[in-house]
Amino acid sequence: MGGVALDDGPSGVKAPDGGWGWAVLFGCFVITGFSYAFPKAVSVFFKELIQEFDVGYSDTAWISSILLAMLYGTGPLCSVMVNRFGCRPVMMVGGLFASLGMIMASFSTSIIHIYLSTGVITGLGLALNFQPSLIMLNRYFSEKRPLANGLAAAGSPVALCCLSPLGQVLQHKFGWRGGFLIVGGILLNCCVCGALMRPLVPCKKVEEPESQTKAIEEKKKPKAKLLDFTVFKDRGFLIYTIAASIMVLGLFVPPVFVVSYAKELGNEDTKSALLLTILGFVDIFARPTCGIIAGLKWVRPRCVYFFSFAMLFNGVADIVGSFSTDYNSLVAFCIFFGISYGMVGALQFEVLMAIVGTEKFPSAIGLVLLMEAIAVLVGPPSAGRLLDATKVYMYVFFLAGCEVCLSGIVLATANFFCLRKKPQEPAAGEMELLNKPPEENSKAGEGMEKGQTEEADIEKEKEPEEKQPESTKVDSAEVENFLKDGKEENGEVAANPETCL
Repeated sequence: MGGVALDDGPSGVKAPDGGWGWAVLFGCFVITGFSYAFPKAVSVFFKELIQEFDVGYSDTAWISSILLAMLYGTGPLCSVMVNRFGCRPVMMVGGLFASLGMIMASFSTSIIHIYLSTGVITGLGLALNFQPSLIMLNRYFSEKRPLANGLAAAGSPVALCCLSPLGQVLQHKFGWRGGFLIVGGILLNCCVCGALMRPLVPCKKVEEPESQTKAIEEKKKPKAKLLDFTVFKDRGFLIYTIAASIMVLGLFVPPVFVVSYAKELGNEDTKSALLLTILGFVDIFARPTCGIIAGLKWVRPRCVYFFSFAMLFNGVADIVGSFSTDYNSLVAFCIFFGISYGMVGALQFEVLMAIVGTEKFPSAIGLVLLMEAIAVLVGPPSAGRLLDATKVYMYVFFLAGCEVCLSGIVLATANFFCLRKKPQEPAAGEMELLNKPPEENSKAGEGMEKGQTEEADIEKEKEPEEKQPESTKVDSAEVENFLKDGKEENGEVAANPETCL
């Protein structure tokens, strides 16, 4: 497997399910960690930003919201860039943008500057890394894809466990400006991960006739679409997009506000930040485990319903956690939320890959992320606005839980009532057996077995009758006639023992 300039698609290339794919999986692990954990970990600096720029909770919540909105809203742009230039160069440029945004933010003089630098520039850089890494992971893994998605998704909680305490340390020692500058340097590792994304190329053949090479070139030409909108004709894709957009309204709200919730209850800053570490630690084990379960033979065909169950589990955890009144109850909430959040993270892109397939996935993920961008942009700021108006965290968590539960219900019911799988067409000889009841099928099978054994016995009995009688009976009749009419047939020759059989 070598490198090429463009990623025209995996047509004619079988996913290796290993080999260099493990290096691609490691890069996707790191990129997923930065993309999803960073918008949550940056909330550690919110308290200082509020004091520095004299703003409210809703104003600082816009930082995480813009980051996630850029991560989701630039999906079509990332799809076009990947189809035009390939995954590797797009990811390396994205790493430079992610680092540059945080470095610029360290020199900000207003909250709007942070919106533009941290939110827009860094968010764009993370988006240019996140989507291509998923595309490459989908191309390198097929049978082991659920496990690969679970392991890659585990990068988010691992990074959250590291970035949240790191942010606290950097904030105390260097302030929020020094912390932003150092984090910008850490984000340069995205360029290293981009260098690991080596495209798949088909095996070289010895010699091919000119007619075959021309036919291959003609087949490759229509695949050079920068963005494929035909995925909207798939009802499964539409259902998934609607449910995921509803889910995103409340999915990212609890991790953003749980630290502030603990501080409001009178806990120390370090103790409050520990909640994100607990959440991430549980999430680390939930995602690979969920990926293993999703790869089981009897679960993988029903992965959509497994995903809807994960949504309901997450929403119920939010609703129950909204009634927390002390630190211990928040710890219990973070444990159950981490499990359900890990299930959602491990399954969301696996389900999309299963719905649209490998060829349409680069365009499908871009369009899905664009549809979810509006919900991401509205979710955390609206929750912050509700918090500023009521000063009660219970309403924020309760609303987020209801939104996630609604998405799970929509996904399960719409797939059950609106989608029907077409049965595979059996062979012509099996149609009669499939149309009969089970009892008749068993009897027919027994009858066929008995019939086959009887036919075999009859053939064995007929073998001597078919082979020997035709030769021996005819020859004996001719000999008798020869002996009886020997004089007439043989003339002067007399019958003797030598002429008898």
